[in-house]
Amino acid sequence: MSQFWDDIAARSNGQHTAQELEGTAYRLVAEQVLYYADRHSRTAYWMVERYERDFKQALAPLGITVEVNRQKRYAYALPRHLKAGTASVAQTVLALVLRAIYDESARIGQFTDDGEVICDLVELDEKYRLMTNRELPTKGELESLMKSMKRWGIAKKSDEHAGDGVDELAAAQPYVVIIRPAIVDLLGEAALQRIAEWRVANPTTVDTDVGKTGIESHEGEGVGES
Repeated sequence: MSQFWDDIAARSNGQHTAQELEGTAYRLVAEQVLYYADRHSRTAYWMVERYERDFKQALAPLGITVEVNRQKRYAYALPRHLKAGTASVAQTVLALVLRAIYDESARIGQFTDDGEVICDLVELDEKYRLMTNRELPTKGELESLMKSMKRWGIAKKSDEHAGDGVDELAAAQPYVVIIRPAIVDLLGEAALQRIAEWRVANPTTVDTDVGKTGIESHEGEGVGES
């Protein structure tokens, strides 16, 4: 595999080293999504975007599919053979609610230039209760859950994102939630049906797309700050 990256580096005319390319492949697997909008990921995104076919070839033997969304400028890695059931119920429910909110906002064109949807805590609380018949987790638990959402590349807090244009909303609240566009790829259309079928009486038996996307496989992985 070392020769594989050496060959690609040679084609880059000195722009990238084999170590940089190989490191980017590792980051793509570990972080799952690389966004151009994140300063620390811009170079990595461009490498995947430019050499998409090569990254696909490198990760295919590991059972990982690589895709690039050039319109919204992010690249993601998705395992083809997925293990279900390791995401907690709380993680599952929040991810599904965020997916539904993203879909609603995107349908009417309410997203940023980076394809992100901004959701304040008041709206999140209202939508969470309407969709699940449950109260939004308390501050400490919600912040812990948001760390998981960030690790999976599907959402993050506004205070972790410079220049997101949400100063007015954030001023009246501790933070607002930024739902990221790759949530559509990592939580497919079936996720919206799951939230409609939610049953409070049997929360622990809910079968969700979260357990079928591979995002739970990164629990505990470190991710660079945005």
